[in-house]
Formats: sequence, C-alpha cells, structure tokens
Amino acid sequence: MEASTVNPPYRRRRHPLAQLILAVVALLAIIVLALMWWWDREPPQFDPVTSTTAYMTSINRPMSTGAVTTYTLVHSVETLLDKRGGYISNDKFPPGVFLDNMPNWEFGSLTASRDLIRALRNDFSRSQTQSTEDKDLAEADPLLSSPNDRWLLPSSESQYRKAVDHMEGYLSRLSDTDDGNAHFYARADNLADYLQIVSTRLGSLSQRLSASVGQLKVDAAPNADASGNASTGAGQIVRTPWNKIDDNFYEARGYTWALLEQLKAIRHDFAPILRSKNADAGLQQVIRELEESQKALSSPVVLNGSPFGFFANHSLVMANYISRANAAIIDLRTLLGRG
Repeated sequence: MEASTVNPPYRRRRHPLAQLILAVVALLAIIVLALMWWWDREPPQFDPVTSTTAYMTSINRPMSTGAVTTYTLVHSVETLLDKRGGYISNDKFPPGVFLDNMPNWEFGSLTASRDLIRALRNDFSRSQTQSTEDKDLAEADPLLSSPNDRWLLPSSESQYRKAVDHMEGYLSRLSDTDDGNAHFYARADNLADYLQIVSTRLGSLSQRLSASVGQLKVDAAPNADASGNASTGAGQIVRTPWNKIDDNFYEARGYTWALLEQLKAIRHDFAPILRSKNADAGLQQVIRELEESQKALSSPVVLNGSPFGFFANHSLVMANYISRANAAIIDLRTLLGRG
C-alpha cells in the first residue's frame, strides 16, 4: 500500500508591490520618529555680550548703550526660526504636526520677545511720551505680533524675519554717531515699567503651573446680600487638564529661556543705573533663579505627581523657581523706584 502524499498547506504569498509599499511606509515612519526626536530639543543658552560683540564687529560698528539688549532680542528671534527643525508652530505636515512640546516652547519664547520689542518701541528708544517713536521699531512690533501659527502667505516665519531686519536696522543706527538717529535711554523708570510687564507674565505662569494639582480659587470681590452684609463668593477647584500640563510647562520653559537672555543683556546695558540704585544684586538674584529653571529635564515626560508624593511634579518645581524670580523682580522694582 503506497503512502499517500500530503500536500503542504497553501501559503498565500504577498505581492512584491505590497511588500515594497510596506517597506516604504516602515522607512518613512522611522524617519519621522527620528526627526521628531531630533527636533524636540530646546536650544542652548548663549552669552549676550559675547554674541553682540561678535555681531557688531562683523558689521564694523562700535558697541553702544542698548546694543546688547537689541541684539539679544534679534538673536532670540533668529534662534526661534533657525533651531533644530526650524519654526514648527505652523507646520501642517509630519513630523512637525505631531510635535507638541516645542510649539509651546516657541510660543513662550515669542511672548517674551514681543514684550521686549514693545518696551523698546514705547519706552527704551524714546526720551519722553511726546517724542517720536523709532521708525524701524514701529515696523518690527506689529510684524513680531503676527499670529504664531499662520502658514499661508504671509507665513509666520516671513513676518518674523522682516521684524528681525527692522531690528537690525535700528541696531545699526543705534551705533551711529549722528545725534538725530536711533536712541536707547537706559533709565530706571523705563526698566521698572518693563519689569512690571515681566512680573505680570511670571505671576500668570506660576499660577497656571501650580494648577497642575488643583487650586482653590475664591472670588476676592465681596458680594452684598439682601440685608447688606458683605460675603465672599464660593470657592471652586481649578485644575489643569492632564493633556495641558506639559503645554504649560514648556510654554514656561520657553518664556524663561528668552527672559533669562534679556535680563543678562539688561544687566550689561543698565549697569550704571543698577549700581547707582544698589539694584545689581537684585537683578543677579532674578537671573540665578531663572538659570535654575533651565536645568535639563531628566525625565522623558513631564511628571505630575502629588505635591508630597512618591513621583516628582515638574510643574510645581518650575512654578517655585518662577515665583522666586518674580518676588526678586518685585523687590528690584522697589529699588529702582527710590530716589
């Protein structure tokens, strides 16, 4: 009796074109993931005085009061545009559209730059409220205030680069010996007004970061009942949604990154007035706190543990440094306001 032959089970072979498509998709996925990892990195700090000196030498212009502050603003915006992956807040395609942390970092840095350009336009470049505003700064301010996520023409990047061109024009005229050209007035009242804006920003960021674990908000305005007795409003718990915790964290990182560079530049340009007010140590304290807020994050994600729990809460750590910097700024403004 002959042994019957058993046919092997039928195996369906994939079409070569399908295999090729799968290979291409897998390769593209790997490339996108690699670019996401490469682009999702905060740019390093830079030294404002050294960078300004190198730039002024390259354009054959002397250093002048206000040059370091102005070029620090220029370099901050250029870093926003030319860092790894470029400017990605308005990206509509992979890998930029998949990134979440870096666009929030960009928005925080952009907010700090917008505050400084407005202070330059309205205060630092004008001797008094009745004086004429600088023509380049008047152009740069609205350009830098363009929407941060616009990708249709004119795109956000093109508007910000135009703003950089105008700021460089102001910087070039600032170092000119012509008395009728650009000016920078390093006065105590100008600096105090700018620091008031900074203090408001830091206070808001600190509150938003602290809300990661929930905060009891009570209406501070008293309400009068029918009998005329005043009573405070009922409190409510305000807690940041879990998907917004890292957004607030990286926005704060971006803002403090740019602010740290700006205050280092201000320390140089306002050195005489700071010494005369005995406020140089106060500004150094602010800078020290902001430097601590820029320490590298060792965790791959932003942890949101309970305040005294086993896991860290990175939002509360950042809020602590920001609050301490804000307290030092309030003291600094008090010193600048003294005669």
